[in-house]
Amino acid sequence: MKTWNDYKEHVKIVDPVIAKDMEEIEVISSIVSAMVEQRTAMGISQRELAAMCGIPQSSVARIESCKTTPNLGTLLNIFQHLGLQLTVTPSKPTL
Repeated sequence: MKTWNDYKEHVKIVDPVIAKDMEEIEVISSIVSAMVEQRTAMGISQRELAAMCGIPQSSVARIESCKTTPNLGTLLNIFQHLGLQLTVTPSKPTL
């Protein structure tokens, strides 16, 4: 295997349980990445974002480092203050 993506695809084929976990982690990571990129683009610190949202700065840090997964209310609150919108789309059917 040449790349990390090759390895991930191999693991997904070999173990469907791990494949599901990996896909969930990738989705969460993309959401958190969008949050961090927008906060950075807006030039605001974690502390400033936390104050805007009425949550502790440590919560923002834990979310951004993927040490915790926020509940939907917290995520929507953060996204609202960052000018982001969470979109829900149908997933691919599983076999």
